[in-house]
Amino acid sequence: MPLIVAQVSDAHLGPRTTVFQANMARIESVLHAAPPQALVASGDVSLDGADRDADLSFAAAAFRRMAGSAPLLAIPGNHDVGSNLRSMPGQPVNAARLARWQAEFGADRFVRDLDGPGGEAWRLIGLNTEIMGTGLAEEAAQAAWLVQALAGLGRRRIAVFLHKPVFVNGPADPFDSWSVPPEARPALAPLLDHKALRLVASGHLHLHRMERRGEVVFAWAPPASFICEPEIQAGLLGDRLGGFLRHTLHADHVETECVCPTGLRAPFLEEVRAETYPHPT
Repeated sequence: MPLIVAQVSDAHLGPRTTVFQANMARIESVLHAAPPQALVASGDVSLDGADRDADLSFAAAAFRRMAGSAPLLAIPGNHDVGSNLRSMPGQPVNAARLARWQAEFGADRFVRDLDGPGGEAWRLIGLNTEIMGTGLAEEAAQAAWLVQALAGLGRRRIAVFLHKPVFVNGPADPFDSWSVPPEARPALAPLLDHKALRLVASGHLHLHRMERRGEVVFAWAPPASFICEPEIQAGLLGDRLGGFLRHTLHADHVETECVCPTGLRAPFLEEVRAETYPHPT
């Protein structure tokens, strides 16, 4: 059988998120019935882990239960550790927020090799997009780490996981709050230009979309929580639904499926404002 990697994104979990907890239970049931070789949590695992310890610890416990015996490979999102000042001036990513993530989940990036029974050989790489474009020491350290993570691949193919997509429409996109800042994209060139790259999977946008560029599939994961009203995502094209992604890794290509478990409900943000992100008063 080929290798299966499940990707759950934007769960926005906390003690008060009742709808989202029910969604996670449904996803957990699907994964426990057919366990993947790895579970990737691609950011915004918590509702407000950047400022609330309880949200981050609640999310960590939930994802560990969901992973079961599969390795849990987690990277943070902006709601977990903050982000660059232009995107989140009220919650900038900093050393203290990163340390709190590491205390619950371990490192904020990962590299993991998977080998399948049919000769499939893959390297999974996860990166912290929230430090990109910040000028923090952690950003330079991650760029140097990435070069090392690409060494010794042999015949392995690469699947990379991010919270924010590298771009929305193309590599020349200007700055926006939806994707990696333009000034940070050149550091990703060794990865994005690598001949072994086959998958770039991200979250953050609360939209599901897939496109192929050459041999590489770019996949946006649907949220496990809520969807956004179209008027607050002007110009963003994708399917508004809830669920998770199942990546089937073959010898030289990937098949990505959007899985929407029975009973999972992804409400519009306004419907759940009271238990998520209330408007300031």
